Amino acid sequence: MILLYLKIFWTFFKIGLFGFGGGYAMISMIQAEVVSNHGWMTNGEFTDIVAISQSTPGPIGINSATYVGYTSVVNAGYSSLWGTLGSLIATFAVVLPSLILMLAISRFFMKYKNHPAVEHTFMGLRPAVVGLLAAAALLLMNAENFSAPGENPWQFFISVGLFLFAFIGQMVYKMNPVLLLVLCGISGLLLF
Repeated sequence: MILLYLKIFWTFFKIGLFGFGGGYAMISMIQAEVVSNHGWMTNGEFTDIVAISQSTPGPIGINSATYVGYTSVVNAGYSSLWGTLGSLIATFAVVLPSLILMLAISRFFMKYKNHPAVEHTFMGLRPAVVGLLAAAALLLMNAENFSAPGENPWQFFISVGLFLFAFIGQMVYKMNPVLLLVLCGISGLLLF
């Protein structure tokens, strides 16, 4: 069990260290580690965790780490109490790199923020963040969320329609995101 906790800590420490761009950028990294590399959960379980993490208050990356830490320990056959410890370890590990880096650079950032090397570094990080966000979006476009045309055509076309409605509503008509969520949620309840 201690080995599992150490693996959880190291996995989420790495994710926290290299997860530039916030929680949504971390989703693809978390999925690759916990589903593909370690096999702590299935892709369907991970999709459920992402949905729960989006609907609960707080940053999605930290929420995901908390739920993954709990689920991975429970899926390994341990009790809920040990799962709670797993969630605490994962949450602490994903936050720790940011805390260390912020303490280390906060002292020097104000002094050197206009230095060309610092400006170029942040300019170089921007495309990487966009790529990580795109990877997270593509990760969530799977059969668990959209179904498949051959498997359940009704669910697939409704899912794609709701996605397009939300995308166009936000990008073209600048609709309120809360209103979009409510409308898509009601439509999903009525149509599924």
